[in-house]
Amino acid sequence: MPQTLTEKILSRASGKNVSPGDVTEIKVDLVAFHDLTGYHVIEVMEDVGTLKVFDREKLVIAFDHLAPPPDVRSAEIQGQIRNFVKKTSVPNFYDINSGILHQIMIERYANPGQVIVAADSHTSTSGAVGAFAQGLGASDVAAAVITGKTWVMVPQPFKITLEGKPARWINGKDIALKILGDFKADYFNGMSLEIFVKEPSAVPMDFRATVSNMGIEMNADALMFVPDQETFNYIKTARGYEPQMVTPDSDAKYVDEYNIDLSKLDPLVAAPHSVDNVKSVNEVEGTPVDQVFIGSCTNGRISDLEMAAKILKGKKVKTRTIVIPASYQLFKKALELGYVQTLADAGAIITYGTCGPCLGGHFGIAGPGETIISTSSRNFKGRMGSPDAKVYLSGPAVAAATALEGKITDPRRL
Repeated sequence: MPQTLTEKILSRASGKNVSPGDVTEIKVDLVAFHDLTGYHVIEVMEDVGTLKVFDREKLVIAFDHLAPPPDVRSAEIQGQIRNFVKKTSVPNFYDINSGILHQIMIERYANPGQVIVAADSHTSTSGAVGAFAQGLGASDVAAAVITGKTWVMVPQPFKITLEGKPARWINGKDIALKILGDFKADYFNGMSLEIFVKEPSAVPMDFRATVSNMGIEMNADALMFVPDQETFNYIKTARGYEPQMVTPDSDAKYVDEYNIDLSKLDPLVAAPHSVDNVKSVNEVEGTPVDQVFIGSCTNGRISDLEMAAKILKGKKVKTRTIVIPASYQLFKKALELGYVQTLADAGAIITYGTCGPCLGGHFGIAGPGETIISTSSRNFKGRMGSPDAKVYLSGPAVAAATALEGKITDPRRL
């Protein structure tokens, strides 16, 4: 029987053929947690009386949410996790100088056809390379760390096809916001999105990672790009080996299908206070902004920094601007390419390897009454700090143009 990518991955992981609606136990290929949730994962393991790790090579731990620690409690938690790493001899541990967990997974670990679970909702990011990746609660992740297994209800696969090429200043955030605007945040509950790209090079891995990252904002059980030549090239270039490709059968059946013509996309913005309150940038243009944030596991990659640097080169920002590349590798690459210098010369403050203000953690928390434009993933009330702040979400081009003008700006007008 023909299988979708979802069915093919979960059938392999469960050792039997499965179909949408089946509840099944599956083996996991990778498990991960970070500083904010890792404490709770370890706490559950201690409560059940074991620190056993099913396979140390398959556990990834990274400090990112509150890294470096901005308060005593954060420092205390990170110390406890370091002790766990020492006791269990887990090799894949990334301290405060490495980057955001989801970016590290893309750079080093995630492969097509894998099952990946982690104690963070944006685990869906690894779907960019065609992995079935889900965020779980601490108890479920603790069980996966101990046993190497978890359970799923096989979701209904939904097919999205991307065709054409995006115009200048359009990136993965605009694709994600297009889907959110058309379907709203609850539509894909119980479904997995499988995204086919007709011209693979037109949607590079940076764009794919942004869309997959926001799969959880669509309430999808998983969002996977069907592996293609872009996937193959990315992994071979980044890691030096050729990945085994896993793709759906050509006659697989989907619950529904939807096409997006990338050439017709405009820069989009999610207005306060919901990710699906999507508008064309022209509808909110001119809104004064107090702070711009370019970064996060959603839009902190090289192509994002490149767009921002092109817009800000030789100019000065009119509002405070924070830039956070998503990992050390990306920060170093941005240094080599001159983007960090360009952004610093424009007046931005730059660091790397932390979620920072995305979750209102540190390094630029939103104050009462302030308006923020951010390339991160969520704009709920209080997400980036004060519940009285307003957060607009956009791609890096709109964010950089806004930094330049001090008000929400269409980059196409510059």
